[in-house]
Amino acid sequence: MEKKNKIFIACSLDGFIADKDGGIAWLHSIPNPEQNDMGYADFMQEVDALVMGRNTYETVCGFDIPWPYEKPVFVLSNSLKEVPKTLKEKVKIISGPLPLVIEDINQQGYRRLYIDGGKTIQSFLKADLIDEMTITTIPLLLGSGIPLYSDLPKPLLFDCLSSKVFLGKIAQSFYVRNRS
Repeated sequence: MEKKNKIFIACSLDGFIADKDGGIAWLHSIPNPEQNDMGYADFMQEVDALVMGRNTYETVCGFDIPWPYEKPVFVLSNSLKEVPKTLKEKVKIISGPLPLVIEDINQQGYRRLYIDGGKTIQSFLKADLIDEMTITTIPLLLGSGIPLYSDLPKPLLFDCLSSKVFLGKIAQSFYVRNRS
């Protein structure tokens, strides 16, 4: 099975993944009465595990819901030392240089990874470790907030293989890293 690091994320029209206070309520600014998941369940069938940063992990833990992931979650953190007992079998804390972290996760049998969280995505892009991106753009300008992208050491070329429109307003594009 081929190794792939994938992103599935929503952003505002001006490229933010959260507002200036870190909030994500704006993601629901377009009515979605039928709760269309916009391909998320299908995407999750294509991954073996998740890699997220500490901030994203803590945000998910702060939601008043049961742990939402059935697949293993690896949390990148140099400061977090342990997870609650209820998550011991589901969450593992990892740290180190990204290529070594990915190698370790791959050696555990997880080869198709969902990379999640703003800083984590930015770090993976800086290290040129993203193979596929599914970007869902909510047609809303936030003006400021937490950006999806940050400075890169070099340009990264991606090919757009498809685009869809959901709810008559939301654009979702699928990109694959062009390494030629």
